[in-house]
Amino acid sequence: MTAPIIRALDAIEAEARLGELADILVDAVAHGASVNFMAGFTRGEADAYWRGQLPGIADGSKGLLVGDDRRRLVATVMLIHAQQPNAPHRAEIGKMLVLSSARRQGLGRRLLAAAEDAARTAGRTLLMLDTETGSAGDSLYRSCGWIEVGRVADHAFRPDGRLAETTLFRKVLAPHGAWSRCAG
Repeated sequence: MTAPIIRALDAIEAEARLGELADILVDAVAHGASVNFMAGFTRGEADAYWRGQLPGIADGSKGLLVGDDRRRLVATVMLIHAQQPNAPHRAEIGKMLVLSSARRQGLGRRLLAAAEDAARTAGRTLLMLDTETGSAGDSLYRSCGWIEVGRVADHAFRPDGRLAETTLFRKVLAPHGAWSRCAG
């Protein structure tokens, strides 16, 4: 089996593949990921979430990268461009998700490296993100050179209803061609 390819999805293809995107999000929540949704999250709710992202993908204020194993989509990451006039250099990473059956194969690392590269291409030099403290994402971001900015106790509920601490991270991007710890 070959490794999934990482590629961008435009709004038209994202809409055509809403079911696959929804499956990834439902899987993440079902496996305890603290990604804004609670236990019992349905495919219909996931569909609605992704449908709500389509306008931003279409107008370029958001980028959607996916892991595609040539049979189905298995991973996602959003690059959300800051819209404030004083922040044309900034973007946020969101919905970094890998289908549970595709984890532990380096896909998250490759997806993150691709998102960082897309940010560089878009002229974004400062990236921000938040993740549950102690999660797999927390470890991944640290290993890829992300710097902890701080922590917020009881920031968000986990899907099971327990409050969890969130760690905020930042990363200043090196120019194109520079070595990155996240490069797959």
